[in-house]
Amino acid sequence: MNFFKIILLTLFFFISSLTLVIADNHDQKKEVLEQVKEIAKEIEDDEEVPLNDPFAGNEGTSSMSGNIPAEEQENELSLYNFKLAGLISGKDHSYISIVNSGGEVLTLTLGQYLGKIQLVDLRLTEAIFKKDDGKFMIIDFNNQVRESDDY
Repeated sequence: MNFFKIILLTLFFFISSLTLVIADNHDQKKEVLEQVKEIAKEIEDDEEVPLNDPFAGNEGTSSMSGNIPAEEQENELSLYNFKLAGLISGKDHSYISIVNSGGEVLTLTLGQYLGKIQLVDLRLTEAIFKKDDGKFMIIDFNNQVRESDDY
């Protein structure tokens, strides 16, 4: 009979200590949950910072926007509506990638047309297009478009 009392008492102490451990873990979980809620509230209170859109085109970011001729502003395929994104020059083929304000990428090879202008040459930092009237339009990585009689 003493044997059963010892086993029951041992079992009772074991169960009660387990209950204390579980209760202690529950309190820790509550504390962690409260801390997480506080951090989430702080994050929600922070102001949202607008991100820069790398494909925003000429919309408010170009210094050239005041110098664009009227006929070029209306033309969707005007070089003024694009940014030079990349150049690849090879022995046999050369390409450029330009991006419009909607984020669409166009890849042109030498001799191809962008609207009424033809890609005729490229350098390390710029692409050269020829207009119908024989003048040239040059775009560089700084989004500067300039017209020239020669290149």
